[in-house]
Amino acid sequence: MKTKRRNFTPDFKVEVVIEALSGHTSHAELCRKHNISDIQLSKWKRQLLENAATLFESTDKHTQVSQQRITQLEQLVDRLKSELDIHQKVSTLLKGKRSLPE
Repeated sequence: MKTKRRNFTPDFKVEVVIEALSGHTSHAELCRKHNISDIQLSKWKRQLLENAATLFESTDKHTQVSQQRITQLEQLVDRLKSELDIHQKVSTLLKGKRSLPE
């Protein structure tokens, strides 16, 4: 019988890692308390520490990337609106020619 793999929420991981980094509880005690392996806790700590610097990165970088994407999408919408207008005008003209008596 296979055991079911547990999934931990990001909030839970952060809570446990912060508790570990505070030093109030030993690594082993935390693992027993939360029923996780020593390797798992070490992995979470490493991930947090490796990615902590990104928390303090300028939001300007993210804002700039988002703004560029918005600009691209606005340009696409404008182009598609123009193409739709052209198709509607052509369709109207073609319908008008068909209704004329020969």
